[in-house]
Order: sequence, then C-alpha cells, then structure tokens
Amino acid sequence: MSRKRQVTIVDLAEAAGVSIATVSNVLNRRNVPMSSETIRKVEQAAEQLGYRRNVMAASLSRKKSYELGMLVPSFAGHHGRFAEEMQRMAHTYGYHLSVFSAAGFDPEIEKRHLDVLLQRRVDGLICHGLAMSQEATRQLVGVGTPLVLFNAWGWPTDIAVGAVNLDFVVGCDEVVNHLYEQGCRTICYIGKSSLYATDCQRRIGVQNGLNRLSEPVASVSFDADSFASIEELLDQLEAFRAESGPGLVGVIGFDDVLTLSFMSAVLRRGYRVPEEFLIAGINNDPVTAICHPLLTSLALPADLQAEFVMLLMLQALEDNAALSRFPQEYLSKAEREGHEIQIPLQLVPRRSTGR
Repeated sequence: MSRKRQVTIVDLAEAAGVSIATVSNVLNRRNVPMSSETIRKVEQAAEQLGYRRNVMAASLSRKKSYELGMLVPSFAGHHGRFAEEMQRMAHTYGYHLSVFSAAGFDPEIEKRHLDVLLQRRVDGLICHGLAMSQEATRQLVGVGTPLVLFNAWGWPTDIAVGAVNLDFVVGCDEVVNHLYEQGCRTICYIGKSSLYATDCQRRIGVQNGLNRLSEPVASVSFDADSFASIEELLDQLEAFRAESGPGLVGVIGFDDVLTLSFMSAVLRRGYRVPEEFLIAGINNDPVTAICHPLLTSLALPADLQAEFVMLLMLQALEDNAALSRFPQEYLSKAEREGHEIQIPLQLVPRRSTGR
C-alpha cells in the first residue's frame, strides 16, 4: 500500500486560489494586511485537505512555537474549570495550551513537567502559585520564558511578568458582612493551613470584615487540617458557641467541599440551617445549587481571570495583533493595576444563609 502524500502549503495555495506567500502568512499568523475572506479560504482549504503544520519545524525557523504551558495544583474543582477557560482563551488568540497537574506536589512529576516544557520550547508559562516551586519555575524563566502567575501571593516580583489573582480578601470581607446582616453575632472561619497562601488571603478577608462591623461579634477560626474529622471540629465549635452565648452562628468554609462536609455534620446532629447555623462556602461549585439546603458561596469568575492572564502573556510576547482584540477597558485595568491584577468575586446568596 502506497503511503499517502503529505499535504503542503503549495496544495493549500492552489485549493484556496491564493499565493504561497499568502498561505504562509495566514498559517503563521503574521501581522500583514489580509482580508477576512482570504483567511477564511485558506483555513477552509487546510481543513478540507487535512493539512497538519509541522509545529516543531515552524518554531525552529521562526523562533516561536505558539505553544504555551500551564501548571495547576490539580484538575479538581475551580482549577479544572480554569484550565478549560485558559485552553479556550489560548485557542481564541492563536495559541495551543498544554496543561499539567502538580499531582500532589510530587517532585519527580514536577521535574518531568519541567523537562517536557523545556523540550517543547513553549513561548510562555502560566502557573498557579501552588503548582510548582519557585526554584523550578526560575529554570524556565532563566531561559527567557515569560511567566504569568495566577492565584499566587508572596512570589518575588522578578520571577514573573505579572500575576492575576482572585480577590479573596474583599470577597471574604463581603461574606462576613452578609452573615452579620442576616443576624449572626458569632462568626467562624474554617481554613486549611496546608494551602497556606490561599488560606492566608481568606483569613485576612475574614478579619477585615470583622474589623469593619458596626459592633463586635464573637469570632473564632479553626484549621480543618489539624482535626482528625469534621465531627471533632464541630465539637470545638459547639464548645465555643456555648461560651459565646445563644444566637445565630455564621460559618465560612475554605472551599465548597469542606463547607458541604461541615454542613452535613451540622445537619446530622439535628441543628437547622439556616435557623441556627448560617453557612457559606467559596468557589461556587455546581453542587452548591443542587444540595440541601442550597449553599451560599463566592463565585470565582474563571473566564475573566483567564482573559487577563492571556492579556499579560500576549503583552510579554509582544503579540500586538492579538492584543488589539482586547477591549480598551481591560488594557486600562492592566496598566492601572500593574504587576498584580485583582479579579473581584461575586457573592451568590442561597438558602444556607437565609436567602
């Protein structure tokens, strides 16, 4: 059986009725004057003929691969949704995104990810603050690869071109105020010290919210990682509640998974939500809208965060053609906020806090 001949740009030029140079300009996304109809004809011809670009050869000749790498702590919850948004965003602006999971922060897996990214000669790297060590990321930055961080606090400013962080501080402040307005005079935060940087942001927000209340309330925080079970944590909260006096207790959990586990324990003990406990989570996972009672949560706008991550990356890559497609308000926000762009969260009140 004869081997099928590989389709070339000569074939594309003939099928689209344009010059070989025009085909090259379209495929390589060169910033030269071309009509949308010309671009459409070339792309249609490529699809019909089954053309596949030799990305490695193209990147060697142009010194640009149009390949981006991204590292997330895991594919669960918000991280998975954000990875999907980033893949769509990269595709929209003419790039391919390869996503890797830290897989429990295994150093061997981290090294393998790093080797793969270096071999692929990615144009840029997008990294969650908990997905890779600063030492490992410096290796990529050291070879000239621009790095954009997301949800990264406390990183050296020289290691990345910028960071796009969800504003948990303001969001948690808003949750505290919401619980107070619903009548809570005892407020508890349940955190996770193992995820130090993100947990810190939440704790700061909760404390800011408590400080801004018009009257002092009884408050306590627990570290879920220090308890053998949610039941033990609830025992401690019950003891604090007995000391602080009767009344509604407001609880804010580190994320929706932890918060739902706590709410289940509360209901198993015969307490009523929201008549005795008002409970709010963070992440707005889909299950928050189908559990009982429906769970109040902070929605994390993955799509907006992805847009600003891509904006910073395109600025670092000096891809002016792609940047010209961003709304001026986004460009202005990036310029105004500088190295760290804050993405606001949205409180979604539901039955678990009385709404």
